[in-house]
Amino acid sequence: MCRLAAITSSKYFSPLENVMALETMKEGHDGSGLGLTMKDLGGHFEELKEYPILSGICSKEGAKTLDDFMDKAGFKLIDVWAPKIKQLKGITPRDHYFARIYDYPKSYQSKPMKEKEHLLMNIRLTLRKIGEPDESIFAFSFYPDVITLKEVGDPLQLAEFFGLDKVHLKAKVIFAQGRQNTNYAIYLYACHPFFIQGYCSMTNGENTAFVPIREFLMSRGFPGYIGYNSDSEVFTHILHYSVRQLGLPLTYYKDVITPLKDKEIHTREDRDVLRLLKQSLRPLCIDGPNVVIGFTPDGTCFMVHDSKKLRPGVVGGVEGKYALMSEECGLDSIIPKRNKSEDIFPMKYDMVIVKPQAEEVKVWSQLQN
Repeated sequence: MCRLAAITSSKYFSPLENVMALETMKEGHDGSGLGLTMKDLGGHFEELKEYPILSGICSKEGAKTLDDFMDKAGFKLIDVWAPKIKQLKGITPRDHYFARIYDYPKSYQSKPMKEKEHLLMNIRLTLRKIGEPDESIFAFSFYPDVITLKEVGDPLQLAEFFGLDKVHLKAKVIFAQGRQNTNYAIYLYACHPFFIQGYCSMTNGENTAFVPIREFLMSRGFPGYIGYNSDSEVFTHILHYSVRQLGLPLTYYKDVITPLKDKEIHTREDRDVLRLLKQSLRPLCIDGPNVVIGFTPDGTCFMVHDSKKLRPGVVGGVEGKYALMSEECGLDSIIPKRNKSEDIFPMKYDMVIVKPQAEEVKVWSQLQN
């Protein structure tokens, strides 16, 4: 079991809030790992939003390799942020945890964002390929205004380890997951959240349909659909494929992963589109049990479940700050002063959507037109 803590706000807040929410839900995770993805950054990064940030870990040897590679690729290093590590019993620190801010190569500075995104993804994948055999480089994300931190250990201990209670690391959208994937050895690339070209997700549950989904995605010929150290990474890639590659509205993500029955499709005005999606994207259906929390490049956050609805999930808050949590106690720890009668516990047909800047939350049902 994993526990998920996502917060979206109109104001900057500390990732320590997410970690404390995970702590309240500790009976649902074993404390074997923490993953943090932060979007719409404040503090040190607030004036650098247009520049891509490479987040990762490297050894001393890997740092030299990284510097040489990025220099040859034409990236100019603008700034470097690193957490102030505190030595703690039970956590073996690695040489370098970093968020490196770069300027694009001169040949890319005037190109459209889609071309820049493709470049950044390919750079990240190449660094992963270089560093993975000896674990000298881990590259988690490379994108403007996004930082990713991951490490093995108890989330609360890791918050102290990274100094999250002291550093001015803040954001308006922060996702955190407690515990690594249950089906693989503890490994940093198996740690949620997963990120690709502005799309991010994390999951609690088992993806029993993993193999056919993975094979379908890998057959698309898109270089970013690789890795899969966790069977949950495909949820991020389905989101990316559905919304970015196919250009579908976000709500169709729900229709892709949990298609309606034929008699239910008939009640929708877009029934012809749904039938086509169900036929052509059938390998992307999920079989659960899963709850998925994600965000898109504009900062929209969402929660969906598989049709079995066998994993917990709740969304609630106030205008300007909403939380998407595995459990109600996690929500209580973040936004205790809210109208609890308005908390949302999405069911099998529902997609809960929180608009950017946490302006409002709405529930969209697959059964509505």
